[in-house]
Amino acid sequence: MAKQKKAPRPKAQTPKGFRDFFGRDVTERAAMLNAIAGVYHRYGFDALESSAVETVEALGKFLPDVDRPNEGVFAWQEDNDGDWLALRYDLTAPLARVYAQHRNDLPLPYRRYAMGPVWRNEKPGPGRFRQFYQCDADTVGAASVAADAEICAMLCDALEEVGIPRGDYLVRVNNRKVLNGVLETMGVGDDSQRNAVLRTIDKFDKVGEAGVRELLGKGRLDASGAYIDGVGLNDKQAAPVIAFLTSRGDSAAQTLGNLRDAVGDSTIGMEGVDELGQMADLLDAGGYGADRIVIDPSVVRGLGYYTGPVFEAELTFEILDEKGRKRQFGSVAGGGRYDDLVKRFTGQAVPATGVSIGVDRLLAALREKGRIGREDHGPVVVTVMDRDRMSDYQAMVTELRNAGIRAEVYLGNPKNFGNQLKYADKRNAPVAVIAGAEEHEKGIVQIKDLILGAKIAESASLEEWQDRPNQFEVPRADLVAKVQEILGQY
Repeated sequence: MAKQKKAPRPKAQTPKGFRDFFGRDVTERAAMLNAIAGVYHRYGFDALESSAVETVEALGKFLPDVDRPNEGVFAWQEDNDGDWLALRYDLTAPLARVYAQHRNDLPLPYRRYAMGPVWRNEKPGPGRFRQFYQCDADTVGAASVAADAEICAMLCDALEEVGIPRGDYLVRVNNRKVLNGVLETMGVGDDSQRNAVLRTIDKFDKVGEAGVRELLGKGRLDASGAYIDGVGLNDKQAAPVIAFLTSRGDSAAQTLGNLRDAVGDSTIGMEGVDELGQMADLLDAGGYGADRIVIDPSVVRGLGYYTGPVFEAELTFEILDEKGRKRQFGSVAGGGRYDDLVKRFTGQAVPATGVSIGVDRLLAALREKGRIGREDHGPVVVTVMDRDRMSDYQAMVTELRNAGIRAEVYLGNPKNFGNQLKYADKRNAPVAVIAGAEEHEKGIVQIKDLILGAKIAESASLEEWQDRPNQFEVPRADLVAKVQEILGQY
């Protein structure tokens, strides 16, 4: 009888486009999200935790600005002919479903914040993953641009709360109605040409005014030497776009005046300019001046998604890229008004506005600023010298925990004491507690300062440390006080 082949062992590796997070990464993210949640809560927003799985029908047939049905989602069919389900790709589409489903029980307006993972079935790449965190806040049911202004103010407060100081960020605000007014003034009616103009506007930050002029016209040579075909507009048609993109002035009033000139007689364009003016007045009244929030016509978000004000938070401090060149950190949050999303469920227009913070981007920024990522010490480790006295060791660790000190009893094989200290070192423990039979009889404990011990080990000369002992013998009753004293030094 032939031998049965053993089933191959599974590979211990994360799926492509996914990653694992360990201690420090998880705690740093949780601390940041808790700080942001505190700001949102202070503004009167309620927490919402919606299902990670939605029906494909509820999510919609495509992501914002993606035309192919079901593109970008992880989806499967329940049984053979059941509903198609999918992992949520953002936190906004589930909000629309939640509001439509529970609207009779929810206040109007409904203000909620949500934080959690989302999934996108896209090609992974450097810094691009298929699962990532989002942190959103939205107001549903408020047509007034006061809701948009409030979101912008709250975003400023959240950035400052987590450690991005004033002067290191700027929230830039625009309005899609102004852009629609510019397109109307240009006389661009064909959808393909309209989309080409929008894509060109979106490149303003990269190619500048001259580059946009070329791309709106016949085209231009790329930095790589490749020729990029232009939209094919004449100078007169392109003029409103250039006027729009270059309309930012030295003050909000000057910018608004320039935008009025850019939209000409367009009714929808003037409506957008007026809304920006209202937002500027509201923000100014709240103390949010141009050092924090500015009107910037170059902000273009979600070409087919947003219906009114749009905003983006940009970090303005410099960092070094992988080649050692200085560059600005860039955008960490964005959002705007999307008045048509809930209508898919209810058939009635329901105004909504919100913002989404890029959690990974903001964490990276905080590390750049040195706000997080400092040395993170592990728990105090109570070593085990006599396994028959585990109740004594458990009492020690309980006292430490009750005093608010992170602590654990060594639960491995206690035979080799050296391995226990190696374990404490691997855990980055600041202190080890040692209490064998001799210490127990005398009513004392040995407390080893592992941080100082590590510094002594790293030092080329012991002179600077010779007056500082790194192990102490104290009465058992003084265990907590001595550990607190040592931890207080670092």
